[in-house]
Amino acid sequence: MDVFEAIKTRRSVRSYESKDVEEKKLRKILEAARLAPSASNRQEWRFVVVKDGETRKKLSRAAKGQKMVSEAPVVIACCAETDGHLMTCGQACYPIDVAIAIDHMTLTAVEEGLGTCWVGAFFEEEVKRILGIPEDVKVVELLAVGYPKNPAEKAKKSRLDIDHIVKMERWS
Repeated sequence: MDVFEAIKTRRSVRSYESKDVEEKKLRKILEAARLAPSASNRQEWRFVVVKDGETRKKLSRAAKGQKMVSEAPVVIACCAETDGHLMTCGQACYPIDVAIAIDHMTLTAVEEGLGTCWVGAFFEEEVKRILGIPEDVKVVELLAVGYPKNPAEKAKKSRLDIDHIVKMERWS
């Protein structure tokens, strides 16, 4: 599968089979995150991989009861150990860099026949408590990973027309 095919195929999976994710596939997904670019090569991302069913249930409650968090055989807490560095443009590096790493993971998961779902609806302090994450580390997203219950289901991507989102040379 080429990258563009993975981009077209990727969808948010909210229902997973109970089948375990093979260690080789999980390592490849994590390696994709490790290879992601980051501002000034800061590599502030950190990941907590959760497979334990009871811990995933607790994370599900911390994620406003989202069932997929407990159902997915793997949940990755995508974090940043950061000094809060701002880029010249004024944006903090860490949320952008973690998002790039997550995107690398999601596309690699598609290539491996797995599904993922970004989870941003969670209570950070509760996730930190459950996973023993230090107070100064930011939890940016949770990522559910596993085999989709309905693998043949196509991505339902309603997207704006390219002419609506792209400006050439100038905004106006």
